[in-house]
Amino acid sequence: MTTREISYSEAIREAMAIALDSDPAVILMGEDIGTYGGAFQVTLDLIDRYGPERVMDTPISELGGAGVAVGAALTGLKPIFEFQFSDFAALAMEQIVNQAAKLRYMLGGEASVPVVFRMPAGSGTGAAAQHSQSLEAWFGHVPGLKVVQPSTPEDAKGLLLAALADPDPVLIFEHKLLYKMKGPVPEGAYTTPIGKARIARAGRDVTIVAGAIMLHRALEAAEKLAAEGIDAEVIDLRSIRPIDHETILASVRRTGRLMVVYEGVKSYGVGAEISAMVAESDAFDYLEAPILRLGGAEAPIPYNPDLERVAVPQTDGIEAAARSLVRGEV
Repeated sequence: MTTREISYSEAIREAMAIALDSDPAVILMGEDIGTYGGAFQVTLDLIDRYGPERVMDTPISELGGAGVAVGAALTGLKPIFEFQFSDFAALAMEQIVNQAAKLRYMLGGEASVPVVFRMPAGSGTGAAAQHSQSLEAWFGHVPGLKVVQPSTPEDAKGLLLAALADPDPVLIFEHKLLYKMKGPVPEGAYTTPIGKARIARAGRDVTIVAGAIMLHRALEAAEKLAAEGIDAEVIDLRSIRPIDHETILASVRRTGRLMVVYEGVKSYGVGAEISAMVAESDAFDYLEAPILRLGGAEAPIPYNPDLERVAVPQTDGIEAAARSLVRGEV
């Protein structure tokens, strides 16, 4: 399979085009995804290529649009619904959490809801408190949903195609700062398994679990730590629900230390779930230091760029925290 370098957003658009070409049941829905090309220009020219019957602009009603997508999925279509910002999914919680997540269970398995929700997420764009949140832990709490968080262009394409092949609703959290990032992406169709983490960097001294933009900051921190003789293993989480327990636990058994880095607010977040998972397993006996969570501040994301930066983990903070953990200063 030929590989070339394209951007994260191009990889997502390529995945949607492959799906539209190969399956007439696939449709795209969302506010301004047609002529405008989406809030982040991810759908770009797809309306010109596939027409307004398959690339549909929806009214400014997240509740209504998501409800139509869920209904369409129940009839056998495979909608990909784009929220302009993941924050706006709060307006459609009824349809996502009470309908899409539960209908297969409530109908005794007689129906499925193969809908994909695309969720541009995260801070760093100066979009302030109502457009910059990281809410993946909200949806990870709900049985019946799958929640993924691609960190690379290759996984952005592979996880979207995997989501379309899944009979259940899948939420894909796409970090806004990654849309322009380029990386190797195979041509043609392939899938990245949902629920399988990736060891992005092997190491022996500390396990750092991260995802989305935090993965790249963790990798940058790991390279700086390597110059000091601290060898960090960095795991790309990829999937929030389900979480790849075994990859994380096996890493902790090797390194004896665990740090979880995530952009969402620290309390009740992804780091809490992973910490509890390790504490409840035999990997706990291998720990040489307390588990460390490095999450977002207990505050809304500020508009001021300097305050926005300090509200979420940055490379220097990850580096300092990992150094302290390895040196027994935590």
